[in-house]
Amino acid sequence: MINETRKILKKPELSVTATTVRVPVFNSHSEAINVEFEKDFKLQELKNILKNSPSIILKDDIGSEAYPTVLDSCGKDEVFVGRIRRDFSVKSGLNLWVVADNLRKGAASNAVQILEMLIDI
Repeated sequence: MINETRKILKKPELSVTATTVRVPVFNSHSEAINVEFEKDFKLQELKNILKNSPSIILKDDIGSEAYPTVLDSCGKDEVFVGRIRRDFSVKSGLNLWVVADNLRKGAASNAVQILEMLIDI
């Protein structure tokens, strides 16, 4: 995960840490992601960016206990994001929960989407 992230973003020195736990699932992976930005940010602006991004479904309403689960993503191409909150352990940190069907988004649809982008270039 660390080397792939650096490779995808073309940032070989990017500080990344990850823990992978292999569990038997039919499909859909879940990730707790922590991000540290260079500058401060407005939480609502980040949520709006995610909400308006293609292929992302924002499911983030803690008051209603609405957050992404593997059942949301199973059989779908979109990536589901929720539980978005500040990470107060660093100056400009963010925590979020991400769920995606690893067979559709992680493999098949990702390949198709990359090919479509290359054709458009």
